[in-house]
Amino acid sequence: MIRKIIEINENKCNGCGICAEACHEGAIGMVDGKAKLLRDDYCDGLGDCLPACPTGAISFVEREAAAYDEEAVKRNKTNKTYGNSNSGCKGSAAKTISRNIEENGRKSEEVISQLMQWPVQIKLVPVKAPYFDGANLLVAADCAAFAFGDFHRKFMKNKITVIGCPKLDGVDYSEKLTSIIAENDIKSVTVVRMEVPCCGGIENAVKTALMNSGKFIPWQVVTITTDGRIKE
Repeated sequence: MIRKIIEINENKCNGCGICAEACHEGAIGMVDGKAKLLRDDYCDGLGDCLPACPTGAISFVEREAAAYDEEAVKRNKTNKTYGNSNSGCKGSAAKTISRNIEENGRKSEEVISQLMQWPVQIKLVPVKAPYFDGANLLVAADCAAFAFGDFHRKFMKNKITVIGCPKLDGVDYSEKLTSIIAENDIKSVTVVRMEVPCCGGIENAVKTALMNSGKFIPWQVVTITTDGRIKE
């Protein structure tokens, strides 16, 4: 049958996984770092994934496609187990992390916050502010501070920190970050992201911002594993 269905432009897809998470039917999955329409009969043609895509890689087309099968979608949801699905962000799989109780019980000196400004959310931080002049900028996934125990001392010290989650915010940070870098005297940029695919959006936003700003600024990316280590 001819019907309305989504189409994904692989060249525009940045692999963030936001659309796969937004697709409640499980029609979209991540394959080789790119979003793919896995099954025509899982796509209801309503397009919940369209506004979620930060790069505009998803559009509607009318073509020959299998009819939407609501019962098949329900069966798929019932049979789906944590961490064993082609849909959604792979980083959302349930996982228990073991800790050394003896180590956690040791006394330590009080930890001092290294936060140098407020607000910290990318969506809320102003484009132009005195604290950006001459700053070493830290752009971090908000989960990273919870995953890595020494986040303040290791990453935030002597840096201006902005945080965000491209998956939950559902916005492209590159425009805001471009303005911050272009309109201020930023000395360096450090990106701290989680190893999950969804976090690719924050790294790609920084890459785009640096390129669009027209400035040559030293930058680096640090990846944190879901059990709280720096990924080699």
